[in-house]
Amino acid sequence: MNRARKLFGALALTLTAACGASTDGPGGTNAKDVRLRMTVWTSNQDQLKLFDTIAAAYRAKHPEISSITFESLPFEDYNTTLTTQIAGGNAPDLVWMGDLSRDLMASDALVGLTDRLKATPGWQYDDLEASATKEFSRDGTLYGYPFSTSPYALYVNTDLLAKAGQRIDPKNLTWNQVAAAGAAVHADTGKAGFTIRDFDFKSWNTLATVWTGFGASAWSPDGKACTFTSPEMQRAFTFLHDAAFKTHAMPGPGTTADFFAGDSAFTVAQVSRSSLLTDKFTYALHPLPAGPAGEYSVIGQAGVGVLAAGKHKTQATDFLAYLTNPANSEKLAQFFPPPRKSMLTGEKLAADNKVLTAAQLQEAVVDQLPNAVTLPNHTNPAEIAQKGKTALDAMWKADADIPAVLKSVCSAIQPILAK
Repeated sequence: MNRARKLFGALALTLTAACGASTDGPGGTNAKDVRLRMTVWTSNQDQLKLFDTIAAAYRAKHPEISSITFESLPFEDYNTTLTTQIAGGNAPDLVWMGDLSRDLMASDALVGLTDRLKATPGWQYDDLEASATKEFSRDGTLYGYPFSTSPYALYVNTDLLAKAGQRIDPKNLTWNQVAAAGAAVHADTGKAGFTIRDFDFKSWNTLATVWTGFGASAWSPDGKACTFTSPEMQRAFTFLHDAAFKTHAMPGPGTTADFFAGDSAFTVAQVSRSSLLTDKFTYALHPLPAGPAGEYSVIGQAGVGVLAAGKHKTQATDFLAYLTNPANSEKLAQFFPPPRKSMLTGEKLAADNKVLTAAQLQEAVVDQLPNAVTLPNHTNPAEIAQKGKTALDAMWKADADIPAVLKSVCSAIQPILAK
């Protein structure tokens, strides 16, 4: 994990030279036989086929582009592999980025996109949803197009609820309701109550999908002060700890329960995961339950940017503008919820979604975006994630001292936040 951080130090030292090595040609537009490379973390063949189709249409109008390659890197090693490539002088031209975005922007490793996108005829820059662009912007400049902006939602296995004689009120849904129904399902059927997908007692940042409803946050708005010791965070972790060890509304450590296989009554997951739904059971989809602090929404994001250390910055930026124009954004929307306001209607999203209705998508996606917050993101994300996990491991014991554990989290990550 620390390797990626060290590599950014090397990147900061070599970036100027790398930028000067661009082969865009005189004026940045006359290079011939340009070969663009874009790193992605998907291995989904349908998605890669769509990318190839869009790239082929672009190349047909740009004979100077001899190839556009989409290099699929394993998700679990993506950040480290990418930073290794950059620091080693083998930077791709375009990149997908998630929690690495802050480090890339802080290292001046990305090309500003705002002027180019605004100047592209028909691109419609003002169509972008403000809450979607915030994570990839700095000082008024956009450095990453948020190609996937997917809210987290609550998936419900209504068959399991019925089997346990449980009902929830979708119009006034709260975490307390979910926990009570989940505990009853577990007691009656042996199945799990609620799960937080991808958490697995390791990826603690996904718990922001719960603690935000308690009014808690991982750090202060300026990112410099740890706030895990706040009363709101203590209340949120008390709720989660009770669910895992007292009421058994949530499966404890070492227990796997896949909602999409029918193993739990509820799960919190991104709306983009709806492709995993099958006809094994009946299901419903709702916005995240309200917490003590009221209603809220959390989104997970991925952006695509152009690396300053790439060999063909001008051509890469032009291709990004084409890849993300309104027509291609509509094609990509079948896999990735778009950031364009004109496309954010339940009807339009449902046109390419085979399992969710227009009403469900309107409520769980469209209506949630304007006031949504993102999962915790900071510079040095790998180091913070590892330090935080190590400290939080003590939380997942039946006799955990919750305030003491949360204090230890701040002791672990505060030195990193303060850098």
